[in-house]
Amino acid sequence: MAKVTCEALVEGGKASAGPPIAPVLGPTGVNLYSVVTRINELTEDLKGLKVPVTIVVDDDTKEFEITVGLPPTSALIIKEVGVEKGTGATGTEITGDITFDQVLTVVRAKEADLLGSSRRNQVKSVLGTCVSMGVTIDGKDARTVQQEIDQGLHDEKLQA
Repeated sequence: MAKVTCEALVEGGKASAGPPIAPVLGPTGVNLYSVVTRINELTEDLKGLKVPVTIVVDDDTKEFEITVGLPPTSALIIKEVGVEKGTGATGTEITGDITFDQVLTVVRAKEADLLGSSRRNQVKSVLGTCVSMGVTIDGKDARTVQQEIDQGLHDEKLQA
């Protein structure tokens, strides 16, 4: 019983039977329409976000399993900012601004990926992604907010 695995990053609710799925799964003879339809059903509530999916096809029976992962932190931040992508010039160009509460929203969405880390470190991780994307927090550079967290200035919000 041979299994073929395909990992892809698809837009929630908008997977298609083209690349990167078709070149990998097409030779297996699985019904690509059924695979794509199922992916779109599973990712419907993640519209507008890039979502990692893993498709495993049994080459003999043509049965398939789909696992949907969590969107990347950058995709969640982009959703909060309301832009198409982050900056191409980290440190010199600002993509947008979000609130500290929006940072906490991203942290809650990524909790399963950030297990084992303290809330403080989870927030600092998301802020690090904000730095590389050119996203400010309440008008402040994300590195400044990271320093404020180290100083305990956001402890009340981290406890909530």
